[in-house]
Amino acid sequence: MLNNPILLLVSVPIAAGILCLFLPDRLKAVTKVLVFAVTFASLAGSIYLFINKPLYWQYGSYHIFVIDNLSAFVGIGIAAFALLVTIYSFGFIEKSFGRSGHFSEMPDHPVPPAQGRYFGYVLMTLGSSFGVAFANDLLILLAFWGFLGGTLYLLVNIQGTDRASAAAKKALIVIGGTDVVMLFGIALIWGVTGTFSMDKISLLLDGPTAFVAFLCLTIAAFAKAGVMPFHSWLPDVAEDGPTPVTAYLPASLDKLLGIYLLARVALHMFVMNAVSNTILLAAGAITIILAVVIALVQHNMKRLLGYCAVSQVGYMVLGIGTGTAIGIAGGIFHMLNHTIYDSCLFLSGGNVEKKAGTADLAKLGGLAKYMPVTFACFTVASLSISGIPPFNGFISKWMIYQGIIESAGANNPAWMLWLTCAMFGSALTLASFMKLLHAIFLGRPSAGLEDVREVGYSMSLPIVVLACLCVIFGVFAFKLPIPLFIAPCIGAGIAYLGIWNSIIATILLIIGILAGLLIYLTFKPGQFRTVKTFVGGEEADDLGRISGVEFYDTIKDMKAFKALYKREETKSFDIYELGSRGTFYLSRLLQWLHNGILPTYLVWCLVGMIALFFLLMK
Repeated sequence: MLNNPILLLVSVPIAAGILCLFLPDRLKAVTKVLVFAVTFASLAGSIYLFINKPLYWQYGSYHIFVIDNLSAFVGIGIAAFALLVTIYSFGFIEKSFGRSGHFSEMPDHPVPPAQGRYFGYVLMTLGSSFGVAFANDLLILLAFWGFLGGTLYLLVNIQGTDRASAAAKKALIVIGGTDVVMLFGIALIWGVTGTFSMDKISLLLDGPTAFVAFLCLTIAAFAKAGVMPFHSWLPDVAEDGPTPVTAYLPASLDKLLGIYLLARVALHMFVMNAVSNTILLAAGAITIILAVVIALVQHNMKRLLGYCAVSQVGYMVLGIGTGTAIGIAGGIFHMLNHTIYDSCLFLSGGNVEKKAGTADLAKLGGLAKYMPVTFACFTVASLSISGIPPFNGFISKWMIYQGIIESAGANNPAWMLWLTCAMFGSALTLASFMKLLHAIFLGRPSAGLEDVREVGYSMSLPIVVLACLCVIFGVFAFKLPIPLFIAPCIGAGIAYLGIWNSIIATILLIIGILAGLLIYLTFKPGQFRTVKTFVGGEEADDLGRISGVEFYDTIKDMKAFKALYKREETKSFDIYELGSRGTFYLSRLLQWLHNGILPTYLVWCLVGMIALFFLLMK
C-alpha cells in the first residue's frame, strides 16, 4: 500500500501536517524545512503521476483512487500552488508572528497561533485536496471534501480576531450545509445505480431522482467555487482572512476543486441535456454580472478582489454549460488561468497591505515607484483577469465565447444573452481593475507611505512566477497548456471558430509598444519644475488628490443599480444571512408555542393525536 504513489501523495502531507502541530516554536527552522520538502516532493510526485497516468489504487476490482487526465492535471495545480503559497508564507508570517506567536499586526485581541499550527493546516489541506482530486469513490471524496471545510475554518480563524472568526464560521456553515446536500445526492445515486464508483456512473437526466442528484452535487460544487447564491462566504474570507490563506484556498484550491467536481458531474457522471445546461448557463451569467457590479463600488482592496473572484467563476460554469468541446475546454482552461492570476492578485495585494498597513483604497496610492515588482506583477494579473491579449485570461474567455456561439440553436435559444453577459462582465472587470491600479499604485500617495519599500525575495518570487505564467500561458496557449493539460481532459477535438495566433499577435503588440516608446523619446518634452498646489497663497497638500475610490460611486445612484446595491447592503443575496434570519424566526415561533403553560401543551397533544388518527385511518 505504501509503495503506491497515489496513496503516498495523499497520506504523507497529512501525516507531516499532524507532525507540525506538535513541533515547538523554537524549531521554526525545522518546521520550514519540513514544509518546503513535503510541498516540493508533492509537486514532483504529482508530475510523476501526470506522466505515468492512468494509475489506480484499488481494493480487488474496485478502484478507490484513479489518476486520469483530469485528476492528474488538477493534482499538479494543487501541488504547485501549495509550494508557491508556502514560499510566500515564509516571508509573510516572519513578522506577523511575534515571539509569543501572535499575528502582531492584527487587532481585536488575537490568540497566539504557532507557526507549526499554520503550516500543519496547510499540509493537511494539501493532502486532503489530493484526496478529493484522486478519489473515485463518492464516500471517500465526501470525507476529504468535508475535511477541507474544517481546515478552511482553522486557517481563516488562525488570526483569532472577531472578524476572522465570523468569516470562518460563515464559510464553514455555507460549505458544510451544502455537504449535507451533497450526501443526499450521493445517496440518491446509490439508490439508482447501486455503486459509489464514479467511473461506473453515467446517469441520464430523464427522471426526478437523477435530476435531484445532479442538482445536489452541483450545489456542492457551486458552494466550494463561490457561485451565486452560495458566494457570500468568499468576500468575507478574502477581506478578513490572512493573505496566504486567501490565495491558497478561495483563490486557488477551492476554485480548482469546485470546478473539478462540476466537470466530473457534467462530463462523466451525468448525461447532460438542454435543461441542465441551461441551469449552468444561467447560474454562470448571473454570477458574472452581479458579482462584478458589486465589486465596482467596493472600497476595500481584498473585498473587491473577492467579488472579482466570484465573478470569474461564472465564466467557468458558463463554459461547461455550453456543452460544446471548445466551451468546456475554455471553462476548464479558465479554471487554471483564474487560479494563476487570482493568486497573483491576492499575494500582490498582501504585499501592499503588509507594507502599507492597510487595505483601504482611500489610504493608498502612488506605490508604483516604491514597490515596482509588486506593481508590475499586479498589472499583468489585472490585464489577464480582464481578458486583455496576449495574456492567458483572454484565451480562455475567447474559447468560452466561441463555445456559446457554437451552442446556439434550439437547445440554447438564449445564447445571445449569455454571450452579452460574458463580454459585458469582462468590460466591467477591466473597469474594476482600472480603479484598483489607480487607487493603489498610481496617482499621489497618501501621507505616511513615503517609507514603503518592496517586500523581500520570499514574497516576491511567487508573484513573479505567477505573473510569468500569465504571459506564458497566454502567448504559448496553443503550444503548452491547451494540448498538454486541457485537450486531454475533454477527450474530443477542439474546433476553433476564428483565427488567433497568439505568438504573432504578441510580437505585433511588442512592436507597437516599442514604436510608441520611440516616438515618446523622440519628442520627449523638456523638464518641468514641480511645485506644490497653492490655494489663496497657502499650500494645500491634498488638493487635487484623486484616490480612485470615487471612480464609480455615481453608479450607485443609477436606477438600474440602486436597488441592487441596496439589497446587497441588506444582505438580500447572502444565503447565510437569509438562513440565519429564517432559523431565528423559527426558533422564536417555537419559543412562543412552547410557553410553559400546561393547557397549551394539552392542545398540542390533542392536535397531534387527531393528526395521527387521520393518518392511521388512511
